[in-house]
Amino acid sequence: MFKEENRAYRYKEQRKQWRQDGIISKDDLRDVLATMGQLNVKNEELEAMVKEASGPINFTVFLTMFGEKLKGADPEDVIVSAFKVLDPEATGAIKKEFLEELLTTQCDRFTAEEMTNLWAAFPPDVAGNVDYKNICYVITHGEEKEE
Repeated sequence: MFKEENRAYRYKEQRKQWRQDGIISKDDLRDVLATMGQLNVKNEELEAMVKEASGPINFTVFLTMFGEKLKGADPEDVIVSAFKVLDPEATGAIKKEFLEELLTTQCDRFTAEEMTNLWAAFPPDVAGNVDYKNICYVITHGEEKEE
């Protein structure tokens, strides 16, 4: 139990550092991987990750890269099914206010800045609906669908 609490603490501290300048460095990536249990990541691997990005790594770029690197993650249909629990009318969207309330009040709570980054990456439509299928696609494929 202590190990998990320590890991959660380190992750939260790392997120605070990202918020200072909004850019995720090689050392930040090392820290994130360490919080996920990958402690001995070689500098070459980290440098390769940084080089994969087309520029500085911000939250949106990190989310895309993370989606591309997920190993053993749930398939897209499983993640979509989890969101469908929050969408009883099967519209394919969730109200922004509802999703924001969940993400800022439950479990590992999102900060105001993380919510701003989320809405920048996945803006709601004019009615305030968020396309959760697109979010799931990016998580599992690493880039937005072409429409």
